[in-house]
Amino acid sequence: PNFTPRLSKKRCGRGESDTYMEKTAKTHSVVVQVVSSLRWLMRFEECTEQKLKPTKHSLNKKIKMPTPKKTSTRISSGAALAVVAMMPAMVLSFTPSSPSDRATITSTPKTQQSLSAAPMEMTKVKPSPVVVSEEAEALSHSDTTMKLTPSFELFQMLAEQEGGIVPDVMSGNAKRDGAVLKSEEPDSLESLKLVNYEGLGGKQKISGLPDPFKMVEKELQPFSDSIKELVSSDQPILSMAAKHFFEKRHGKRFRPTIVQLMAKAVAAATPESISQEGEESHSNGDIMNGSDFEKAGGVSGWQWSGASSVEVEGGVVTPENHQGSDVWRRQAQLGQIVEMIHVASLIHDDVLDEADTRRGGEAVHKLYSNKVAVLAGDYLLARASVLLARLENTAVVQIMATALESLVAGEIMQLKSAPESLLEMESYLRKSYYKTASLICYACRSTALLGGHAYDSTVATACEEFGFHLGLAYQIQDDILDFTAAATVLGKPALADMDLGLSTAPILYAAQEYPHLRPLVMRRFKKKGDKQEALETLYKSDTAMDKAKELAKFHAQRAVDALLRLPESESRNALVRLTHAVVTRKK
Repeated sequence: PNFTPRLSKKRCGRGESDTYMEKTAKTHSVVVQVVSSLRWLMRFEECTEQKLKPTKHSLNKKIKMPTPKKTSTRISSGAALAVVAMMPAMVLSFTPSSPSDRATITSTPKTQQSLSAAPMEMTKVKPSPVVVSEEAEALSHSDTTMKLTPSFELFQMLAEQEGGIVPDVMSGNAKRDGAVLKSEEPDSLESLKLVNYEGLGGKQKISGLPDPFKMVEKELQPFSDSIKELVSSDQPILSMAAKHFFEKRHGKRFRPTIVQLMAKAVAAATPESISQEGEESHSNGDIMNGSDFEKAGGVSGWQWSGASSVEVEGGVVTPENHQGSDVWRRQAQLGQIVEMIHVASLIHDDVLDEADTRRGGEAVHKLYSNKVAVLAGDYLLARASVLLARLENTAVVQIMATALESLVAGEIMQLKSAPESLLEMESYLRKSYYKTASLICYACRSTALLGGHAYDSTVATACEEFGFHLGLAYQIQDDILDFTAAATVLGKPALADMDLGLSTAPILYAAQEYPHLRPLVMRRFKKKGDKQEALETLYKSDTAMDKAKELAKFHAQRAVDALLRLPESESRNALVRLTHAVVTRKK
């Protein structure tokens, strides 16, 4: 395509320049814009560093350009860095993966029209927002570092009847035997099915199980009070912005409650060990001794490592010695860290989405400014990182840092997904994992590690699997409520996802039933009347909303199944009730 930017004749100063750029024709692809921007930046850098006066010539002499319309744009070094930072995601989203894709990109407008008129063939799209080469990844690892597998590769995302695939057995999901941790006493919730309870089609009352929030309310109180002090700053505005959500006490502290309940639940399970013969053991005496055990926990068997050193009476955490111990303190502190990361992500998301409200109050950037909101979110993440390091468990640091990376990956995926992937349920669930479930599931596994359980143990695997499915169920239910609940009930604008051009489970199921919705989804409802048509079609559908609810129930049941592998305790049963609340809530 005939698109190459020119530098102006005017003097090129350090950090800024005037440019003349041809008005981009509609048929120009994003790939061409990225390459052209990169050329411009390279020439701009040469000009600024060498103090050269640019000549009037094309960066690609083979391309003859028409005289461009003169417009002046001032480019700062910060803006240039922003463009460069965005390029990997843009290239990733639009790089052709096959010869046919490349043909589409370089086709003429006439060819493009004929292609758009042809029947659309759907292919599975597996987006990977963060791409690191094998060489670079190898440099960042040693023999002692953990090589984490994303949870969506460990656990099932869709039911088989919807095309879901059962993941291969690997480190991270291998130990899922439901009988390993059980005592001789029968489990009162054995084979529990959520559909048997009120609100999900059954008649049993969920109130017979312990209330999850009341169970840990008093335990969380000191940490809820101290979190405001942990995020204090000597800059008053920054401090007020960072403490905004914590002082208002909006919400029920959902994530710290999960962490605290999980901490109590794993305390009821005896830590697994690896015997000298390499077999599983639940006897504290039948473990490797001395350097052999240390080696298995480090270099030769990273999947067995990660468990914190436990200094309590008897050397093993039990329900009797758990509360008030150093293990209990670290697990509660992890709950604080998770909440700080979550709130920081909310503040940043509200800036990106230009949202006016959050949790029933004004968004931070509306109270202050975008700049203050971004700094407040960054500050919360920085403070969370400091507190994370104080847990003195490098495996937990790596796991939670991966959760933080996942949050960013989810935002990139949301902004830069290829149009075809917007129709894929698997892509939607993967994005939901990155943005919501990853923080919950990694926090749950980290809680087990801090309690003295190994990374690849039955306990830690059950914890992560529970968090994975609970997080997805929570997000799917949230997306359902976006269409069924009023903004005053939600505490945030209704239909916010559609306003951002996002398609969630209800719309995707409607698009399966009504194919005319597919082009609307792929162009992110940008044309006038798209959103109204999508809504009318959704409400006309007899199956879309029901299928979305079934998907949420599928993940809620899988979360309960994972929980039931843990020994019975009040805290475990409270988590079952919490899971029920997630898929029956109205706000």
